[in-house]
Amino acid sequence: MADESAAADEEGEEGAEGGGGKKKLILFGAIGLVVLAAAGGGAYYFLFMGAEPEMPAGEPGQPPVVEQKPVVFYDLPEMTVNLSTDGRATYLKVRIALEVSDEEMVTKIEPFLPRILDAFQIYLRELRPADLEGSAGLFRLKEELLRRINLSVYPARVDGVLFKEILVQ
Repeated sequence: MADESAAADEEGEEGAEGGGGKKKLILFGAIGLVVLAAAGGGAYYFLFMGAEPEMPAGEPGQPPVVEQKPVVFYDLPEMTVNLSTDGRATYLKVRIALEVSDEEMVTKIEPFLPRILDAFQIYLRELRPADLEGSAGLFRLKEELLRRINLSVYPARVDGVLFKEILVQ
């Protein structure tokens, strides 16, 4: 009888350990399921529940009318610079217009005109003719000039650099 009670105690301990292991497994599974559901719900919300942009209403069958913000263009003086080459002289002639939000911004920018022209001249003189080839080259030039002008006129802001004329000779 003592042997039977000892055997029952051992089975009870093994059963308790096995049950504890099962409880841990179920607990970790439930936590994992909750985390997975939260991540899935968050992904669904950000991907599919975002607000759709409202399109302006127009007449049926007509494209919607989109109103543009008024802008002001400020012409910079024409610049001619020699490009960095290994032998033959190559020149760049460029006329640029700056796009700003309003007339007030033009009055903020005008005192910085010498600084703007200096930044442009220094940058343009370091260019090679190959840097200006293709639309990608002109896009990089436009972005770099915009970055330099916004650094020069801070806290004022220029919205765009527009090429009126660009000639490489």
